[in-house]
Amino acid sequence: MADPRAELHNESDMALTVASPDPKNVQELTQYVTVLLQQMQERFQTMSDQIISRIDEMGTRIDDLERNIADLMTQAGPEEADK
Repeated sequence: MADPRAELHNESDMALTVASPDPKNVQELTQYVTVLLQQMQERFQTMSDQIISRIDEMGTRIDDLERNIADLMTQAGPEEADK
């Protein structure tokens, strides 16, 4: 049976895949920590890229909304002065 700590089921799973879950010496511990830090960096980069992409998409949607509002205001014609 496979060790569940050493498997990464999907992207949303918080488990990390590492070379040796139980390091026996300093070299294995160093490798374990290095791999763990690399995986964390990759995850943070992926999340950062997703956030930036969503912010860019939201900016595009806001720009489209502003254009549509401006078009509707133009189509409505000049407003009457406040009474």
